[in-house]
Amino acid sequence: MTSLVQIYILNAMVHLFSFVGAGTLRLLGNFGAIAIFFSLAFVNIFRRKQLREIVNQVFYIGARSSLIVMLVGLFTGMVLGLQLFYTLVKFGSVGALGSAISLSLVREMGPVLTAIMIAARAGSGMAAEIGILRISEQVDALYTMGVDPLRYLVSPRIAASIISFPLLTAFFDLIGIIGGYLTGVLLLGTNAGTYFYRVQSSLNMVDIRGGFIKALIFGAIVSCICCFQGYFCHMRTDGYGAKAVGLATVSAVVLSCVTILIADYVVTSFLM
Repeated sequence: MTSLVQIYILNAMVHLFSFVGAGTLRLLGNFGAIAIFFSLAFVNIFRRKQLREIVNQVFYIGARSSLIVMLVGLFTGMVLGLQLFYTLVKFGSVGALGSAISLSLVREMGPVLTAIMIAARAGSGMAAEIGILRISEQVDALYTMGVDPLRYLVSPRIAASIISFPLLTAFFDLIGIIGGYLTGVLLLGTNAGTYFYRVQSSLNMVDIRGGFIKALIFGAIVSCICCFQGYFCHMRTDGYGAKAVGLATVSAVVLSCVTILIADYVVTSFLM
């Protein structure tokens, strides 16, 4: 009886380790594929005849996302001003409201929320557009005509994301600080001079540079994951055709948001 129990436990452990090992190998394979995909697309950014398409993608990813980013930044700053005011009142430190809002936005909330909003709006569009081109065999047609699909479809989107994310992050930070001013100064009565003095004195170039570094990394992550999901949607095992495009779009947004949060922790640990 004891030997049967031991055999059962041994088999269970073998199945557990095989399941974990297979998942780990699959995860490493996906990371390797994404790394190669990004490398090939990034190199093609510097080829000729890319400027016009990059400008078009900057307009789509950056300019068309600016309104929603600024709207979210405004209300984020207003909520921060409201919450931090009542928190700082308990400690008699209302004068530090400007410092708390500006540092929270510039260091963390600005880059992260901007990246998540662009992933939800423009990233889903990138995945769906490339996915439709893939299932309608237009990507194969580019191969037939001797055009590199990575250079034509993916490289401009990665370049535009790397350009647009820091700019939109700056808009988010600025509008967020104004939102904190509306709540903390105009609504709750904090001194305006103290608020802006704290904003100016607490923000260093290290904080601003760290926020822009995060924005650059998030731009590369979002564009790479979304384009990768759309480009290889025809290889999915859980659906085909239009269903594969829908699943690829959902996966692109979810994976982008999760990876943004993971990358934010990793980058912050190096910048601190």
